[in-house]
Amino acid sequence: MTVTKAPLEEEVRQTFAREVLEGLKADQKSLPSKYFYNEKGDRLFQQIMEMDEYYLTRSEYEIMKQGRERFLDIFSAKGSFQLIELGPGDGMKTKVLLEHFSKADTDFEYMPLDISGNVLDILVADVNQRYPNLKVKPLCDDYFRALDWLSTHNKGRKVVLFMGGNIGNYEPGAARDFLKEVSRYLVPGDLLVIGFDLKKQPSKILAAYNDRQGITAEFNLNLLDRMNEELGTDFDRNNFIHYPVYNPASGACRSYLVSKEKQHVTFPGEDETIPFDAWEAIYMEVSQKYSLGQIEAMAHELGFAVHEHMFDSQKYFVDSVWEWQ
Repeated sequence: MTVTKAPLEEEVRQTFAREVLEGLKADQKSLPSKYFYNEKGDRLFQQIMEMDEYYLTRSEYEIMKQGRERFLDIFSAKGSFQLIELGPGDGMKTKVLLEHFSKADTDFEYMPLDISGNVLDILVADVNQRYPNLKVKPLCDDYFRALDWLSTHNKGRKVVLFMGGNIGNYEPGAARDFLKEVSRYLVPGDLLVIGFDLKKQPSKILAAYNDRQGITAEFNLNLLDRMNEELGTDFDRNNFIHYPVYNPASGACRSYLVSKEKQHVTFPGEDETIPFDAWEAIYMEVSQKYSLGQIEAMAHELGFAVHEHMFDSQKYFVDSVWEWQ
């Protein structure tokens, strides 16, 4: 088992500082959502996925459970394949497929890709224990560097999983750019499976990002704590509130941290000070919702054929299987 090492720690810290400062010095302050996921952030996100309000995980789990035989038929139609998962998290839903594929004596290799070594270590240890005969090759790196490496180490059809509604973390234009970049590493016949959260009752969507227990708020505020710990900043989390909004016209559910008072935050390592007005917002992330028409239009625009849509029983969520042409 080989793990590709992430960049050196100091390089990571410098990139972290540069990117958050760029966001906080913009006219609309923002923070990169990818930095939510340190060790504590990983734990908090696991708690989010277990919340009553967070229907996304349950919906996609149902799709995996009910559709596992159909997924195997589609993935193995051309023989052996590499099951490449972008941002696997704890792999709870993917393990439904791994178990079924392993029992069916399927010829495949599982390749989880993530920038978080902590996530991969936990996932791989669990997968190895559950399925000792499964071939697993984790890659700890940026998605595109890892996909570039994989494109030269091809062992059959590539089946790329991008699940959990993670595509919704991109603005629609950025989502197209991301998927276009992914397609550069595919050859005709390769598959891309994307989990899309569908448009639905607005109150149902908003509740998923504004839970009664405050776990999502803690997940957002943890990024301030992380900057304090790793960059030496002096954010006071008590001076900020978590505030999500959903626009049913655009399908965008956005989260903000709002400054409750006029204040300054220092970045001593970079000799920078960031001012905040009272009630000024930091844009944290988007969770974009889609209609089926929008999903199909995006696939065709990017050069994919929609192979199949797989739904949960309430049609809250869809895993859309695209084939590269």
